[in-house]
Amino acid sequence: MAAGEPGDLGGYYFRFLPQKTFPSLSSPDTTSRLRQWSMLGRIKAQAFGFDQTFQAYRKDDFVMAFFKDPNVIPNLQLLSDSSGQWITLGTEVKKIEAINVPCTQLSMSFFNRLYDEDIVRDSGHIVKCLDSFCDPFLISDELRKVLLVEDSEKYEIFRQPDREEFLFCLFKHLCLGGSLCQYEDVLNPYLETTKLIYKDFVSVRKHPQTKKIQITSSVFKVTAYDSAGVCYPSTKNHEQTFSYFIVDPIKRHVNVLYHCYGVGEMS
Repeated sequence: MAAGEPGDLGGYYFRFLPQKTFPSLSSPDTTSRLRQWSMLGRIKAQAFGFDQTFQAYRKDDFVMAFFKDPNVIPNLQLLSDSSGQWITLGTEVKKIEAINVPCTQLSMSFFNRLYDEDIVRDSGHIVKCLDSFCDPFLISDELRKVLLVEDSEKYEIFRQPDREEFLFCLFKHLCLGGSLCQYEDVLNPYLETTKLIYKDFVSVRKHPQTKKIQITSSVFKVTAYDSAGVCYPSTKNHEQTFSYFIVDPIKRHVNVLYHCYGVGEMS
């Protein structure tokens, strides 16, 4: 069988699910926040279905099959570096990287330590600090210090495993925003938007015996390379440019959450 035919892709076949919507990103509240954070028009969610049993240890095969699938190639969207327009991949992926992102958090109480450590006042106001730069981000409050400045005294309140959690990654991405981000003075808009998106993308079920809620999704941070180098999520590397694949093994859906750092829609 010739290389590139579906038979050598480990048997994963995908289909685009254009009818699947993500209300967390399209609600008026979120839209106006994303506009303020300079992410509107640069963040996108897409859903695809697949037909095989998903096995997490075969994630690399799964992601590679995804990028080579004839139903993915004309539908998966990304922002063009040159034109700033949404385009489809249009190049042959030679190599992928799929990093496991732990997804175990079931409660927003994960962020209570921000209040306990005086990063946020009881009123919800974020404590200001003297301006400094952590390239390319301006740091003018204690929240961004905790997110970015590794040698700051309170960086340790989120340990490394905490920082790897999908819930934390989402929160951090929203707090840092796009290149003309107008930061919030209070914490709530960040927490609320993080929670809405997390609930929208991550699947849970009740364990039949223990009745405990458990997360069933697997999350990967994905990068793809063509013969010239990185081609997805963007040819330019940036902490705020990302694509997460959130796989629901029961429904056999993969939700793609994509953002490319830059100047979001203003009006």
